[in-house]
Amino acid sequence: MTRTFVVGALLLSGSMLAQTTPAVYQDASQPAAVRAHDIVSRMTVEEKAAQLEDWATAIPRLGVPDYQTWSEALHGVANSGYATVFPQAIGMGATWDPALLHRVGDIISTEGRSKFNQAQRENNHRIFYGLTFWSPNINIFRDPRWGRGQETYGEDPFLTGKMGVAFIEGVQGDDPDHPKAVATSKHFAVHSGPESTRHTANVDVSPRDLEETYLPAFRTTVIDGHVKSVMCAYNAVDGMSACANTMLLKEHLRDAWGFKGFVVSDCAAIMDVTNGHHNAPDILHAAVISIKAGTDLSCSIWAPGFNTLADAVKQNVVSEDLLTQAAERLYTARFQLGMFDKPGMNPNDKIPFTETASEPHREVALKAAQETMVLLKNTGALPLKRETQSIAVVGPTAALLTSLEGNYNGVSVNAVYPVDGIMKQFPGAAIHYAQGATLATGFSVPVPRTVFGEGLKTEYFADADWTGRPVVERIEKDIQHDWRDAAPVPEIQTHDYSVRWTGMLSVPAPGKYTFVVQGGEGFPYSPNEVYSFAVDGKVLGEGSMTGSKLDMGNFKMAPGASPSAPPIMKGPKPLRIEMTFEDTKPHAFEMKYSHSGDLAGGGTTLRWEAPASGQLQEAVAAANASDVVVAFVGLSPQLEGEEMPVKMDGFNGGDRTSIALPKSQQDLLEAVAATGKPVIVVSLTGSALAMTWAKEHAAAVIQAWYPGVEGGTAIAQTLAGENNPAGRLPLTFYASVDDLPAFADYTLKNRTYRYYSGKPLWGFGYGLSYTTFKYGPVQLSSASVKAGDPVTATVAVTNSGGVAGDEVVEAYVKTPQKGGPIHSLAGFKRVHLAPGESQNVAVEIPARSFSSVDDAGARSILAGSYKLSIGGAQPGETTSKSEVSFTMNGTMTLPK
Repeated sequence: MTRTFVVGALLLSGSMLAQTTPAVYQDASQPAAVRAHDIVSRMTVEEKAAQLEDWATAIPRLGVPDYQTWSEALHGVANSGYATVFPQAIGMGATWDPALLHRVGDIISTEGRSKFNQAQRENNHRIFYGLTFWSPNINIFRDPRWGRGQETYGEDPFLTGKMGVAFIEGVQGDDPDHPKAVATSKHFAVHSGPESTRHTANVDVSPRDLEETYLPAFRTTVIDGHVKSVMCAYNAVDGMSACANTMLLKEHLRDAWGFKGFVVSDCAAIMDVTNGHHNAPDILHAAVISIKAGTDLSCSIWAPGFNTLADAVKQNVVSEDLLTQAAERLYTARFQLGMFDKPGMNPNDKIPFTETASEPHREVALKAAQETMVLLKNTGALPLKRETQSIAVVGPTAALLTSLEGNYNGVSVNAVYPVDGIMKQFPGAAIHYAQGATLATGFSVPVPRTVFGEGLKTEYFADADWTGRPVVERIEKDIQHDWRDAAPVPEIQTHDYSVRWTGMLSVPAPGKYTFVVQGGEGFPYSPNEVYSFAVDGKVLGEGSMTGSKLDMGNFKMAPGASPSAPPIMKGPKPLRIEMTFEDTKPHAFEMKYSHSGDLAGGGTTLRWEAPASGQLQEAVAAANASDVVVAFVGLSPQLEGEEMPVKMDGFNGGDRTSIALPKSQQDLLEAVAATGKPVIVVSLTGSALAMTWAKEHAAAVIQAWYPGVEGGTAIAQTLAGENNPAGRLPLTFYASVDDLPAFADYTLKNRTYRYYSGKPLWGFGYGLSYTTFKYGPVQLSSASVKAGDPVTATVAVTNSGGVAGDEVVEAYVKTPQKGGPIHSLAGFKRVHLAPGESQNVAVEIPARSFSSVDDAGARSILAGSYKLSIGGAQPGETTSKSEVSFTMNGTMTLPK
């Protein structure tokens, strides 16, 4: 009996000890990798496999909640409600200002933390509310036809690497063991279009192009930026899917570069391993060869992926050790982020929700937009004279929300349209606004404010059926709203709401009009959206804006998806209403919109396709009534972007088949120019347009990109001279694609500034100022340069003009390699100089910038004569420069 008592006491004592002593993974004092190893060791093989999915399921017995790894933050926290919307990535590339981009990245992770903290308080574990951001996109923008080039920092691997590191360090923070968020370098690798074939395309890239152009930025972000995550691409390289490619994931990423973080597949890319590239007979074997190659996490959406690996282990097709390794890499990141610590232990837990879209962050967005502005031409028309009495503001991007926000974006708060920025900047001038044209023939654009006269009475209701008293009444100029995962007005505290717009509608000319009612973007959920459209008291269209079929391009839904994934969503259904107007008299107008069900999505835009002649007449009338014309042209992320169902003249699936300014907009420019008034062209795009007419005939040309929430303010300040533009092109602006290789050909021959033998409209690194700069002689840190040594080049830069401004000091190297690049960017620095001020600018040039890559892909520094050119643009495109030749002593072989 005594013996029984002792054993029972020991059992009780052991039980109490187990209850009071935390497991290793619960001990916040332990290193993240140790905690990850402990918690994964407690998982079954099925649980491990489930954690290797984007929709990772909960493990209640271990205190593990479900987690959605997928969050976006390309130029602001995306798809999770209001956020500070910075300029699109290509615009940030045009700033040539890593310090500014670091600040932007820091703000993004602050807002990401504020959203995550709020989501945790609300028990919200949904997609886009996590801390693992799938940004930046550091692919090389090798061809202007690629629709996703807007997401990159341009065509140069050195600039891309520097900007990528700045963004990553801003997002992740200064403490690698306790990051604010996780950044992801994507898409690894050799991925830059075409969108229509990205799930099936194989890229046979030369060893030289691979090492010389496509991989360096990834190497830089891993080795210098210490990025914690890398995303593998859809396409295959040398016959093997990028997500199952040992040459990329093992030989380069893990072995040569020492990457310690986790690799995530692009969404549905594991399905592509079998369905697109046929590297495996089914999804189970596709998952096996992918995890063996080094992919740790499958983004599978509504299809099976790495969750099939539990069966693969049981079938002895793969070792459980690989699942363990992948899970530990994922959990190391989650422990570093503090996801399993008590609330308040991590200083980032204290970041309040009020940080999101705050005024101080908006000020940085304005600064960023100012720095993105690239002045391409100026005959003296800019800055606009203070005594300008009247300004015609014409063009389809003058008041276009999507061309401010770009893609992969958050919801902006009171985005400033260019026309409104100009009105505020020039309060004494009469502003004559006309849309003037659509973006491209056959493509609808928002119905402009001029149609609605004094504006639309807008009533917001805190229910889904327009009942009761509206909580907000106000006048709105048009119907163009993005409310994804956000309340339309602060007074509404529910996800079920409705809006009614009433007023008068007057078309610019008699004729046939097609109105399009477009709903919000709810991916991957299916909120209920309902509309009603009436003219002169007659309802011409009403019903649901949600279709029954989701079009996801080449992605095929399949049974076996993660159980925590939502039901397959219903696709959007834009509604088209055709009307013929016999007159231009005002007609009574009413439109209603309702959002209910899921909190996702929200927002609506009333678009149209209008007779071109009537739109042109309005623009010409505005020009005739004005001293100067500011013509806003360009594109939209609804025309150029990721795998889109767009097929029309000049556009295909998100890419472009022509880089010319679309004919509708070219006709607009020529029509307003025919009035004899000076025309200033402002282009809002995510890529390069062949603006040949503008270069030859416009009084000035500004490239404004997709400039973010304060884009209109920055543009207006630039027109007024309050902001002296100093942006530089991060890619080549070609006159056409006629002398470029085929879009699907990934060769670099005659492509990008380093290899292009023709004369571009405007070259990489080009940009003007309202002042001028002069350069003194270049002084090198050493008269004798030894292979493997970095070089500091110092040059005196003087502002020789009459106004303060920034100069981007660009350093280009020409190596002795026969058949090597024409020259390559090797260093740069953006500096501010007052009128007459001179500054000795030191540009650090790393040893690797002097290296050459041979046809076998081997990188080395060659002995011989080198030329260094430092100036405000490429050597052949400016006289404001200084050059020096020097001899490199010895040779050195460099690692991958």
